[in-house]
Amino acid sequence: MKNLPYEVKVTYAIFFCILILIILFIIFVVIVYNRKQLLYIKEQQLKEAEHQNQLLQKELEKQKLLEQERERISHDMHDDLGAGISALKLQAEFLKQKSDDDDLQNDIDELLKTSEEMNLSMREMLWSLNSGNDTLGSFIDYAIQYTGSFLKKTKIKLWLESEDIISETPISTELRRNMFLCLKEAVNNAYKHSQANKLKLSFLQGKNTFTMKISDDGVGIPEKHSEGNGLRNMKRRMQEQNGVCHISSIDPGTEIIFRTTI
Repeated sequence: MKNLPYEVKVTYAIFFCILILIILFIIFVVIVYNRKQLLYIKEQQLKEAEHQNQLLQKELEKQKLLEQERERISHDMHDDLGAGISALKLQAEFLKQKSDDDDLQNDIDELLKTSEEMNLSMREMLWSLNSGNDTLGSFIDYAIQYTGSFLKKTKIKLWLESEDIISETPISTELRRNMFLCLKEAVNNAYKHSQANKLKLSFLQGKNTFTMKISDDGVGIPEKHSEGNGLRNMKRRMQEQNGVCHISSIDPGTEIIFRTTI
């Protein structure tokens, strides 16, 4: 290199300078391009976040309108149907007092029984419509109240068990209603078929699960017993809620477990 002519050395120096400038220019272009890409990605993410926020806002507004409509229906049912059923019941009781005909009094008793059943059904519907009941504690309280009232007129004694329940845990209206309908079916089956003296109602909350267990000390399930519509409906309801319904014989009696994620 020392023996090269001066002009060649200058040429080499210029070449290396130009090469370094080209490399620096390429690095600069890459940095600018990457910055623009990052800015573009951030802009797209911001637009997507704004879009998702708008969708969420619309969904919240939709849910709010649905809740308002549920509340309106609930109030209308309470005011109109409730008052109508009460008036019908009072009129039937008045007619019963005035009548001396035994057959007519029996018919009026049936009318009073029907009105009481309608009143109970209306209360269940009002409870299911009220979004203020969309908590685990509200469901458990109502389940215990219903089961106690149902078994009060029977020989079956009710036992209760709760473990690790956080009452404020939110649950959906759909899950709450389906769990309650499963409870009704299970309690009614125990009353009609089990010949039990005791029914135990248990509630257990896990990390992400809720379990409701209904067990009795009755005769259990016959070996060749085929599933009826009631059992199939309970399993279907739980499957729709991404849960399970497990029915088995125990010694003595029957155990039904309803488990779902919350």
